[in-house]
Amino acid sequence: MTNSNSEMICVGAIGGAFGVRGDVRLKSYTANAEAIADYGPLVTGDGAMEFEVEVLGTVKNGLSVRLTNVSTKEQADALKGVQLFVPRDRLPETDDDEYYYTDLVGLEVRDTGGTILGTVKSVQNHGATDLLEIHGPDLKATVLLPFTHAAVPTVDIAAGRIIADPPEGLF
Repeated sequence: MTNSNSEMICVGAIGGAFGVRGDVRLKSYTANAEAIADYGPLVTGDGAMEFEVEVLGTVKNGLSVRLTNVSTKEQADALKGVQLFVPRDRLPETDDDEYYYTDLVGLEVRDTGGTILGTVKSVQNHGATDLLEIHGPDLKATVLLPFTHAAVPTVDIAAGRIIADPPEGLF
């Protein structure tokens, strides 16, 4: 089905059936939601299923889409929660100061004085701004660092590190 040598990136998740003809509600994680259909077949995380996507329209919290080989409400319901992936090489290159979440996870985080604060465990977004979840041996709990230019002035993917200037008292 797909080239297993290429890193797979999650571009969306199925929210369940939409209507009675097998259409599904799809949460798109792409910058332009409807562009998810342009990346070729989307593959389930286990690689067992592959779908072409036809966007039918926008709905609350996502898109209404038709997936190849899904033609009943029951088939659509069975896919609820399934994440969909594409090989990274099908995604567009990022601009300066744009990053794929997957590139940030695992990066070392240092403060502006060079002290290691921890590593990026995940990237979260609860509506206002992206947050870097930082964990490290000296932290009692993970810390959510706002992923803004003020708090994170430098991201060096090649060197595997982030330089942070966190708000006072965060760490």
